[in-house]
Amino acid sequence: MTKDMTVGNPLKLMIFFSIPLLIGNVFQQLYNMVDAIIVGNTLGVDALAAVGATGSINFLVLGFATGITSGFAVPIAQSFGARDYDELRHRVAMSIILSVFITIITTIASVLGTKAMLQVMKTPENIFKDAELFIKIIYWGIVATMAYNMAAGILRALGDSKTPLYFLVLSSILNVILDYVFILAFHTGVEGAAYATVISQAVSAICCIVYIIKKFPILHLKRKDFTFKVSTAMRLFSVGLPMALQFSVTAIGVMVLQSAINLQGSAVVGAYTAASKVEQLSTQPMVTLGTTMATYCGQNLGAGRYDRIKDGMKYATWLCIGTAIFAIVVVIFGGEMIVRLFVSNPTEEVLQAADTYLSIIAPFFPFLSFLFLYRNALQGVGLSIIPLCAGVAEFFTRIAVAMFLANGVYKVICLASPFAWVAAAVMLWVRYFMYHKELKQKTEDSVSLEM
Repeated sequence: MTKDMTVGNPLKLMIFFSIPLLIGNVFQQLYNMVDAIIVGNTLGVDALAAVGATGSINFLVLGFATGITSGFAVPIAQSFGARDYDELRHRVAMSIILSVFITIITTIASVLGTKAMLQVMKTPENIFKDAELFIKIIYWGIVATMAYNMAAGILRALGDSKTPLYFLVLSSILNVILDYVFILAFHTGVEGAAYATVISQAVSAICCIVYIIKKFPILHLKRKDFTFKVSTAMRLFSVGLPMALQFSVTAIGVMVLQSAINLQGSAVVGAYTAASKVEQLSTQPMVTLGTTMATYCGQNLGAGRYDRIKDGMKYATWLCIGTAIFAIVVVIFGGEMIVRLFVSNPTEEVLQAADTYLSIIAPFFPFLSFLFLYRNALQGVGLSIIPLCAGVAEFFTRIAVAMFLANGVYKVICLASPFAWVAAAVMLWVRYFMYHKELKQKTEDSVSLEM
């Protein structure tokens, strides 16, 4: 079912769109969390560290896939808001063509470059083999990731945030079952967790595609829709590539941070992995709000409803503050409990390292929340260059702190991400403040024309 976000109460629309999206994001995190929990409790802390050591290079590649498909969805949302359904179908068809091409290139490059990336990151020798095996399987499954994100992005662009949730719940349950089957029944080791993730992702992708074919007549594509137009490709890439590169640049910064963590030894790597899962889970409302505002702003820009963009961002600002408070509460009161889910009988060193990281990053969550809000809002209205520049700012800040200022001190290394959030959030806020003034003028102009 499509959802037109250009009419109705903005706050109500955002909340009802966000709820299934939030549940879906949490279930998507469960993909990785269940892998980590089962691996950590059945195969040990070194196996957990092996999976965790691949997190940043996983984000590098799969983040690019998520970014490019999310970017393609923005012009689709704008076409839907403008009610130009012929152009909408053409943009969907072109997105499919471009996604197939990107999937092939990304898969080949990622699989061939796996060993080199792990070496550059100084992955500890005792976990190197398992880490390489795990991430290569994930990379061979990029096609499933691309297919799901493209299908889910199209559905969300049309205002349907519920359907991707239903299929994510299904695939998450399947992921848990397959984890136990592969690791405990077949004794496959860490590669079993990777197989479970890829298969589950493929199931959710297939379900989304079948649903679109059966339930969305507006998306029934014809041969003419697949006519390649350079102008459409350029339009899609103009939004998609900066978003993808922004993810990748951020991921490279995370890789630098991970390489600094790796030098601390496998126990700290395991602790950092578990603490990162706590961070990712607690910040999902921030991610959700950002995704919601990308769709909301995209549809209203297409409809020329500049007043609604301005009003919606006012409500989103208060929601943003609420998500930051929620994340801080989860980390403070539930951080250690969640960490213990990942490692059976954790040592004092592991618990202390995890607590140190969480205690340092929690006060900076408001900056992270505003980062997600402004970045997605700007991308939703087609201003994707500044979010890319903010990603570059994150990158250099992480490098400066983790590699040059920390000097191997773990507590300083933990400050790398928070300082990066501040640098990016400030840049994005300044650009949005400028855009806010532009919106005010456009709103006044549209009112004058109506009169």
